Amino acid sequence: MILIKKLWQCLLFGEFSGCLMHQRRLYTTKVDLKKLRSMILKRIENRAKDYPNREMVPVAQEVLKTRNFLIQGVSTLLKFYPVMACKFCSEVFIGEKGHLIRTCCGYMLHGKNQVHEWVPGGLNDILVPVETFHLPHMFQDVIKHNQRFDFDRIPAVVELCWQAGVDSYDENLYSSSFNSQAVSGSVHASESLLPEELTSVANKTVRAWETLRSGVQKLLLVYPAKVCTYCPEVHIGPSGHKARLCGVFKYENWRGSHIWMKARLDDLVPPNIVWRRRPQDPLMLVNEGRNYYGHAPAVLELCTQAGAIVPAKYNCLMKMQGLSGPALTQ
Repeated sequence: MILIKKLWQCLLFGEFSGCLMHQRRLYTTKVDLKKLRSMILKRIENRAKDYPNREMVPVAQEVLKTRNFLIQGVSTLLKFYPVMACKFCSEVFIGEKGHLIRTCCGYMLHGKNQVHEWVPGGLNDILVPVETFHLPHMFQDVIKHNQRFDFDRIPAVVELCWQAGVDSYDENLYSSSFNSQAVSGSVHASESLLPEELTSVANKTVRAWETLRSGVQKLLLVYPAKVCTYCPEVHIGPSGHKARLCGVFKYENWRGSHIWMKARLDDLVPPNIVWRRRPQDPLMLVNEGRNYYGHAPAVLELCTQAGAIVPAKYNCLMKMQGLSGPALTQ
């Protein structure tokens, strides 16, 4: 309204052309791109001086210690409780036999609602490995496609802790903790544990899982991390890399560029939700009762079978007191 009133005043006083020229000058300000770029780069350099945050160093150290204990605890429990994994998809089941729920999509998503073909699983099926590029400096140049082999690939949680101020010469940085041989010594010594000792290990593993996720969540509030919108690729840093490794675009010959967004906790520490068998459920979970069965993160389901007490926040997901299904009550 104010602009229209001003235009009418210009018309009445014969100053319409001058008024238009005056209004046009407000929107034709020239921007010096070189000067703007230098300002942005200077802000990035100044931001890099604030990292690492010294207050977050103890949190990162605790995350690394908890992560190693979690891997050892899960490896110990796997010696006593079997895990089955589907041969053609990422489905996992904690038990001697798999289930009959038709949720398999087949190899390369060529099927739909198929029965799973079960094979023995391992540590990587419980703790899903998520790797990323290891950056010498947090605010360095973006990794180009032809530079993808010049950088090491390490676990994303370890890279996040390194950028948070953990010693770069720490043995946890380059150790492959997802290799079962790395913890075979401690597991071999615990093959004769009593049921009470297994329950104690399971309870400590549950606490380690919760501590790990809580610590990573705190680090993500301070340090930036990116994840691809269409694939599970993760990059720890203020911007993603330019390696064309995303396989979502067929017209790009399965080597498309990633589309980055802010990473969440589940992107770095995937819970890997699995079906769980409750006491009121049958020995073999059937497809007819899939709407009644509960779920749980694979780590917690493994610990539950060893007698661990799961935090109450998972009761809704696990459906502890839920029905067993209409097909089983007849």
